[in-house]
Amino acid sequence: MYSKSSRYSRSPSPYERRSDPTAVSRSRSISRSRSRSRDTSIENPGNNLYVTGLSARVSKRDLEKHFSNEGKVEDIHLVIDPWTRESRGFGFVTMSTVEEADRCVKYLDRSVLEGRVITVERVRI
Repeated sequence: MYSKSSRYSRSPSPYERRSDPTAVSRSRSISRSRSRSRDTSIENPGNNLYVTGLSARVSKRDLEKHFSNEGKVEDIHLVIDPWTRESRGFGFVTMSTVEEADRCVKYLDRSVLEGRVITVERVRI
């Protein structure tokens, strides 16, 4: 027959406070500041765009075709769900110049792509 103490784990309860003030926290979460202070070492030259309202069917090629009407597209990052491998409905487009990015915001914001109205704005850092 088993004794009660040998059948159950002897690890400490997560709800009990430790009496040792030097004990190290085992939390895996990263502490993040909720303040919106801006890091001055990171600068947005103004040619990075945030695009929302995308259909799950939209590809990088579709975005490039849509944005290339207003200038040269340098880079596209379509945010993908790691489990379903589908678009999360937003992404980032980098244009070659600030002027081209301004044209994209002016002419492509509230435009229709794959049957969905998309919004285009500058990336805020």
